Amino acid sequence: MLVLLLISSLVLAACGNKEEAGVTTTSDGKRVLKVWGMGGEDNAISTLIPAFEKKYPDIKVETQFIPWDNAHDKLLTAVASKKGPDVIQMGTTWIPEFAEAGALLDLTPYTEEFPNLKPENFFKGAQETMTVNDQLVGIPWYLETRVLFYRTDLLKQVGYNEAPKSWAELKDAATKLTDKSKGRYGILLDTQDAAFTLPYAWENGSEVISSDNKAQFNQPAYIETIEYLTSFFKEGLTPNESDIKLLPSFGQGLIPMFVSGPWSANQIKTDLPDLKSDQWATAVIPPKEEGGKSASILGGSNWSVFSSAANKDDAAKFIAFMSDPETQVAKYKHDQDLPANMKAWDNEVFNNKPIVQTFRDQLDTARPSPFVKSWESIGDLIKAALQQITIGGADIKEQMEEVNTGADSLLAE
Repeated sequence: MLVLLLISSLVLAACGNKEEAGVTTTSDGKRVLKVWGMGGEDNAISTLIPAFEKKYPDIKVETQFIPWDNAHDKLLTAVASKKGPDVIQMGTTWIPEFAEAGALLDLTPYTEEFPNLKPENFFKGAQETMTVNDQLVGIPWYLETRVLFYRTDLLKQVGYNEAPKSWAELKDAATKLTDKSKGRYGILLDTQDAAFTLPYAWENGSEVISSDNKAQFNQPAYIETIEYLTSFFKEGLTPNESDIKLLPSFGQGLIPMFVSGPWSANQIKTDLPDLKSDQWATAVIPPKEEGGKSASILGGSNWSVFSSAANKDDAAKFIAFMSDPETQVAKYKHDQDLPANMKAWDNEVFNNKPIVQTFRDQLDTARPSPFVKSWESIGDLIKAALQQITIGGADIKEQMEEVNTGADSLLAE
């Protein structure tokens, strides 16, 4: 029995991980790198890891994937316990909160050894999500932006051979497309998206939140934007109902225009096989005036390293690998997520794809939501106000004063 126990203990010791200088190692001496991914990233990341481990055979990647709904709370717990992973996939709107709490490592010292980490590799809008207080705390992983989806056949019927090119044309096209007798609206506008107003506000000259961290929701540029957008509701050009089934309605022609991201392009191809490719298209969000500068929201996720990470050096290697153009092309081929590294777009896989090219064009002018830790709470104020205006008929200026007061209070915290 004693011999059996001794053999068993030796086997367990040989098979288990151990810790050297704070970094866990495997039984064969490989350094363990702990990575947390989010949402449905498990397939894509798991597919790419073998290539990373081949390049760095002395590293073993251990992954854990967390649903987005649970991620924020789990990250807070990891920060408090200092027992989180080395590398973490972060939603871009969360980065200011965790960076200001000192939870994210400044990656600036690694940029010379790993040039893929340098901000100039990425779109201008994405660069805004990379630094907090002059520290490089997030490296873009993939991007998403919003564009206009439209039924080319139906717009041609009302005199538009191309997508609307201004606010006036968008309103005119929506008016002409609306046909209550057929249950058709001109466009779907989603007031329950916190970022819904931002592209139009930026196009109208509003900064939403000023450089000195003051809310701008009660200023003329933002109020004018809200007046324009809510006029679609007042005139019955867009539905108030929240239970509209977008894709079936788009396929049936009941919602011939809407604004959404790249996931909708993939869904249309999958869920609406009878809708021919020449019956729909995408365009950048119309600027206020024809010939003006389009704007859109920039989303996606970044890679960060916890400041408490045990294996910081290998974490930098991992993020640099994931930021490489070839890796980003491989990810696009896997799940059609838009590359964050601009050089990746030179790959021939993007040739002759007009739908994807629209997103590429929009990325040049897309911007992230205001990069402040209280943005999600401010977004809730905006959504509530839009509901009061579009459904309750509340006064726009009064609602925007309330939003501004609430936002300033949040920004001061």
